[in-house]
Amino acid sequence: MMFDLLLSHIQNKVDLPEKQKHQIVSFFTHKKLRKKQYLLQEGDICKCLSFVSKGLLKSYVLDEKGSERINMFAFEGWWISDFNSFINQEKAVLNINAVEETEVLMITLEDYERMMLEIPVMDRYFRILYQNSLVTKDHRLMVSNSFTAEEKYKQLAQRNPEIIKRVPHNLIASYLGLAPETVSRIRKKNLH
Repeated sequence: MMFDLLLSHIQNKVDLPEKQKHQIVSFFTHKKLRKKQYLLQEGDICKCLSFVSKGLLKSYVLDEKGSERINMFAFEGWWISDFNSFINQEKAVLNINAVEETEVLMITLEDYERMMLEIPVMDRYFRILYQNSLVTKDHRLMVSNSFTAEEKYKQLAQRNPEIIKRVPHNLIASYLGLAPETVSRIRKKNLH
């Protein structure tokens, strides 16, 4: 049951033969995180690529003032890591911690590469994910550089209403690059 969401997520992208399901889950380990517990801290090596099976994580950098600059939220069914650190086994620049009590399924780089070789359909699955990720990042960059504060918030609410429902507005403000007061004002205005 703990792997149902992962297997469903894979099957929504690629055809997954029944016989390979058990093989896929054998590559993963399960981990529970308390609220505010770190999955990864800046300066550490990202040892695993993580799939969120329950809960909510955020990834962020700290600016020169020690404020969080959130670059991503990961809900159930999302993948998260400091990908450069994971692939190149270099020190992470990102912090990743739990916004809520969270459970993740983790795969090491060695198992990730072995899985890709042993189960070729997983190579296609991850290629689809990476393509979608690039499209999302391009869109986010365009919104960040071209939209007003209110347009940024509305765009986020349309594209990912789960963030608006589950994430505190100060974290949404950090994600959008806005002051918390600006997000509060926009939220109040849009409730009327």
